[in-house]
Amino acid sequence: MATQNRDRFSTATRLRLLGEQTAARVYRSQNRRQARRSRLTGRAAFLALVVCSMIVALAYPMRQYVSQQGEIAEQERLAEEARVRVERLRDEKARLQDDAYVRRLAREHLHYVMPGETGFIMNDPDAARERRTDQGGADRPWYSNVWNGVDSADQDNR
Repeated sequence: MATQNRDRFSTATRLRLLGEQTAARVYRSQNRRQARRSRLTGRAAFLALVVCSMIVALAYPMRQYVSQQGEIAEQERLAEEARVRVERLRDEKARLQDDAYVRRLAREHLHYVMPGETGFIMNDPDAARERRTDQGGADRPWYSNVWNGVDSADQDNR
């Protein structure tokens, strides 16, 4: 018994027992952490799966919603433009009901004159020169302009 007591209280024996106890505690705490981690990992994986499923399930309807909101805005803009155009046309229709307005338009655009009036058309040489320059070949015959147009289109293709 004396040797057993001596072994029991020897430093090496104490250190060995202390190491075994510490290792057992560490092993138990690691097992608990792993058990806790595995539960959290399973929960986290399930949560991630649910979130991903929700995102996938809502992605297409949200895309459609955003697209339809854009189309609605475009249609509202077109409707507003149409409303403004209708208002302008109604105003024009109301003006055309006035005989004085129609006479003024006929005088301006068609160069009409009232009975008893003499109509004059004056040619401004500067304006005629500018018009010829702007129009290109207005002073040439029409067939000459056609051939020039064909030639220029042919040159662009080369």
